[in-house]
Amino acid sequence: MQCVRKQPKRSKSQELLHNEQSRSITSDNLKLLGMDGDPDLNFLLKGAELVKVRSGSWRKVRFYKLQEDCKTVWHESKKTLRPKHTFSIEDVECVRAGRHTEGLRKYTEEVMESRAFSILFKGHQKNLDLIANSEEDAKHWVSGLEKVISNTSKLSQQQRTEHWIFNCLRKADINCDQKMSPEEVKSFLHNINVDVSDEYFKMLFEKCDESKTGLLEGKEIKILYEILTDREEISVIYGTYAKTEGLMSAANLLDFLIKEQKEKVDLIHATQLIEKYEVDEMAKAKQLMTEDGFLMFLHQPEALIMSPAHKGVYQDMSQPLNHYFISSSHNTYLLKDQLKGPSSTEGYIRALTKGCRCVELDVWDGADGEPVIYHGYTLTSKILFKDVIQAVKDYAFKTSEYPVILSLETHCSIEQQKLIAKHMCSILGSALVTKPLGEHMPTALPSPEELKGRFLVKGKRLNKLEDYFSDQSATAEEQSVTEDEDDEAVEHSENNKKSKKLKLAKELSDLAIYCKSVKFHGFEHARTQQSFYEMSSFKEWDAVNFAEKSANEFIHHNVDKLSRVYPSGAGRTTSSNFNPVPLWNSGCQIVALNFQTPCEEMDLNQGLFSQNGQIGYILKPAFLREKESEFDPITLIRGPWLKHLEFHVMVISAQQLPKLSEKPLSIVDPLVRVEIHGVPADTSKKETRHVKDNGFNPMWNENFQFDLYVPELALVRFVVEDYDCVSSNDFVGQYTAPFASLQNGYRHVPLYNQNGDLLPSAQLFVHIMAVEAE
Repeated sequence: MQCVRKQPKRSKSQELLHNEQSRSITSDNLKLLGMDGDPDLNFLLKGAELVKVRSGSWRKVRFYKLQEDCKTVWHESKKTLRPKHTFSIEDVECVRAGRHTEGLRKYTEEVMESRAFSILFKGHQKNLDLIANSEEDAKHWVSGLEKVISNTSKLSQQQRTEHWIFNCLRKADINCDQKMSPEEVKSFLHNINVDVSDEYFKMLFEKCDESKTGLLEGKEIKILYEILTDREEISVIYGTYAKTEGLMSAANLLDFLIKEQKEKVDLIHATQLIEKYEVDEMAKAKQLMTEDGFLMFLHQPEALIMSPAHKGVYQDMSQPLNHYFISSSHNTYLLKDQLKGPSSTEGYIRALTKGCRCVELDVWDGADGEPVIYHGYTLTSKILFKDVIQAVKDYAFKTSEYPVILSLETHCSIEQQKLIAKHMCSILGSALVTKPLGEHMPTALPSPEELKGRFLVKGKRLNKLEDYFSDQSATAEEQSVTEDEDDEAVEHSENNKKSKKLKLAKELSDLAIYCKSVKFHGFEHARTQQSFYEMSSFKEWDAVNFAEKSANEFIHHNVDKLSRVYPSGAGRTTSSNFNPVPLWNSGCQIVALNFQTPCEEMDLNQGLFSQNGQIGYILKPAFLREKESEFDPITLIRGPWLKHLEFHVMVISAQQLPKLSEKPLSIVDPLVRVEIHGVPADTSKKETRHVKDNGFNPMWNENFQFDLYVPELALVRFVVEDYDCVSSNDFVGQYTAPFASLQNGYRHVPLYNQNGDLLPSAQLFVHIMAVEAE
């Protein structure tokens, strides 16, 4: 969260005082980050000129400098309406050394490799492609920015709050006298997303102004900070269990963990928590926990709402590939809409680094003999196929080591199909699966564990996989295949015919080993004629129809075969998404979504795959893997999946919600909605009242109860919105996770923005409890 406020001009004396204070403030912030005296940070704080590159003809020298808060970078701009500009380190996705973005590769020479670097932002903000004056300067920038990003991410919630408020207070001190007038305090409150009545403000200011001078300074400002950051709800919980001289002993803490958090732990564990998280050394020496230590503990990853046991890889990864939900992207090359939006290798990099394990490549003949990727029959831009494969190779296994499926939609001539095969084989090398893993014809798909670090091609194949072991072959000139219905680009073609023949090169055909694309002709045909390595793709409305009317048949189909579901091409020109939950309920493994589009559906996708180490593979529940399963998500006949639970949720409070507008008087009026997404019987939504003019520390203390019948398929979503009585509410943040991965008790809930990126300081505080229904 940033303090968004334009600073007024200062007099010369004020500027000198400001600069002197700035050095002190910078030193304090560096110490907080553990980087005091770091040469890279000192370089960034002094600033330097960099060449900003936008095109072959647009290169401008601009001055960049890390500001005193050590989390904001200022750079000059020649735009008359925006003479100064900043960006927050918290908005940076990563920093890439060298010419490793499309822009730098295209618009700079190879000789600049050692001086070039790029700053990539979260969401849809454009990259910053930069060239330093020397190789040494470039290393300072890359190393310094990476250190700030890393060290900032390691700050505790309490440290983040202190750092943020400290710097907001600093900015609110307009005349740099280290004192705060009532006007400056009120402005500061607006900056941190709080508006109070005149009566309350007068009471607050007078309570802090112990010297009665009409100005706050020194310890009086600290009193203001303590009042603002006081967590009344934490004090109540702590007071209930702090039974040892007003503090919490290990036995008291164990009592809390067992009664409230429903954790199966012992006294040794409680003692270790005090040793690890207590901030007061005297209390720690007596094996006691203060309220500050208790709050510190509640902010630790192990104490958050997601079970730490589910954050790593905890599922069996040795089952056949079709037994897993697989995080999958549609039109991966697009950054925006699918009519005229840009195509970019960045789309693949972003999807893969978010754990996506199935990416789509729509390949067409390129004018210069090199195959290209774009959305056919549209105005979307084109990128070289070989550049995409190189990007996929470079980033496929940075987040997850489990296999990546390359979903090929090929519309090329025989010659360029051969090039496609050649590029994949030469670039991906031995990581590309080009033959079955064993020496004999397999009877089932291999497991994710067996395929670690490997690439699978999903595409059309001229013959059966069995022919690989019987030395049968075919030539491209002799055979053709019928295009499947998943060739979405043909939806945009005026000359589209339902049955369209495509000549297929043997070199490309032979790469489709475990994911041969075939047309779906009905469940009976698939049951008797379709092999385990043959998979069909379904338009969203066809798949939803099966999920609603033939769910059990669909489940049986997906027990031993892979299914891919994709959004309608003609119906979703803005790259919107459909609800994936009914398809997961029917056992569909590859539910492909537009990763480039922030939306509720992507929140659900991110939530499902947030467990199991975020590797992009989730083992389906047993009743979706069994051949004789009678499970039907619509009718819910009795079976082992029916586990009626009462799910109790108390929405208590929130902390540091982001401002949605830079206008000082624009304050959030937050409400919280709790949603259950799962089988139809479980799907439900309930929301709190809104709290007026307080996005900093609103409190609700509202209770909800939900009835869950198939908890293994349920996702829980917390949504924070800014209430608007005139128009629709504005999105503030959300968190989604599998119900089975949630921890009982008092838990902080991290919040994510619309792009699925963590809001560094914002959070909810809730109490949840699941009990068996009577």
